[in-house]
Amino acid sequence: MLIGKGEMFGLEMVEASEGELKRGTIYVTLGRMGDKGYIESREEPRSMPEIGIPRRKYWATGLGERVYQTNVKAHEFFNSDFAWGGNN
Repeated sequence: MLIGKGEMFGLEMVEASEGELKRGTIYVTLGRMGDKGYIESREEPRSMPEIGIPRRKYWATGLGERVYQTNVKAHEFFNSDFAWGGNN
């Protein structure tokens, strides 16, 4: 979701996913991806004191982009006729 989109808030990703991502799991997933080095984040600066959890923006790292591209290529290969013995 972050590849080619720049920085996004977690809730922006939930909305853009059209129901694929849930509010209850997005931050757990983002935390795990951050631990693996696939994404980075920063706290959004506040103009005045606010109550609640600070908002964070997330973006893909170079490693995250490479892992994504590798997974796309693997998915394409394993769904191709060649992988299943076709003649294409």
